Amino acid sequence: MYVCLCHAITDTQIKAAVSLGDSSLADVKKRLGVADQCGKCARMATQIIQTQLEYEPNFYEVA
Repeated sequence: MYVCLCHAITDTQIKAAVSLGDSSLADVKKRLGVADQCGKCARMATQIIQTQLEYEPNFYEVA
């Protein structure tokens, strides 16, 4: 599903960014550009990031 219409970013792309090590909206914003124009997608993007982190913990934080 499209989350950010300004940049045509999908939930799958956000989940992939989390899998690559992004752990916050700022990280995903830097990688994909999500929520840097109108900002309407910020809440949904944050929710997707948090859900993905619960499903797939970031093991780099442990080391």
